Amino acid sequence: MFDTKPYEEKLELVIAHFEEELKKIRTGRAHPSQLEGIRVEVYGTQMPLNQVANVTAPEAQMLQVTPFDPSNIQKISAAIRADQSLGFNPSDDGRVIRVPVPSLTEDRRKLLVKQVSEKVEEARIAIRNVRQEALKEAKRRKEAKELSEDDVKRVEKGIDDDIAGCNLKLDEVFRLKEKYILTI
Repeated sequence: MFDTKPYEEKLELVIAHFEEELKKIRTGRAHPSQLEGIRVEVYGTQMPLNQVANVTAPEAQMLQVTPFDPSNIQKISAAIRADQSLGFNPSDDGRVIRVPVPSLTEDRRKLLVKQVSEKVEEARIAIRNVRQEALKEAKRRKEAKELSEDDVKRVEKGIDDDIAGCNLKLDEVFRLKEKYILTI
């Protein structure tokens, strides 16, 4: 019999990854995870920001980055400024970097919704890839005479049901995030 469990787990991972990606899209309030994707070149290698500095949110509209080594402060500032998708303009006083989080304009909110919809599409592509992988494995096993035609149809229906459930979950999470972003 064909085991769909590994594919169901992959689908759950796609949803979990999608939800993690949505956490990175800011909604006007400062949160340390907004700087998670930043990579800084220090000591000749690219390192994640959280390995070279401590990121906190002391206020609702401010992030504070405290480098472990103050000599890296300029590189950290430049890396934050270089990420255009965030739109942050950090300032430093030689010890810490302050990153003001501007309140969202209507245009910026629409842009964020567009970014979220792009993430939804990426997740849908990942889901389709899992489906193709499962169906390819079922067909391979059918050709190897391990599964009958009826078993392949049953597997296909089961996978399609799982895919439909995942797509509903994606739509639900997207609607919630869109509502959250557009709410002033």
